Amino acid sequence: MQPCHSCQTVIDEYILDKRLEPLRELTADDFNLCADCVTIEMDACVECGGAVYVPGGDSVVPDYCPACRSELIDRTDRDPGWTSDRAST
Repeated sequence: MQPCHSCQTVIDEYILDKRLEPLRELTADDFNLCADCVTIEMDACVECGGAVYVPGGDSVVPDYCPACRSELIDRTDRDPGWTSDRAST
């Protein structure tokens, strides 16, 4: 069991996996945050219309889900970042 990157509590993988169900192909193993430190926003991805996750304390909701961001990087060899209106860094 790993500690949450944000609050340092032990990550309950069962609860986190349930919260991550709307996100394509992701499991608790893909995160360093516990379920209390992440928010799932339904229908927010501009590519697939799927869910995105927002780490606790962040005020900006990403435009791309992790799967679509990864696919865009694979297709274009450029990282679009998490939001479609800013340049990659």
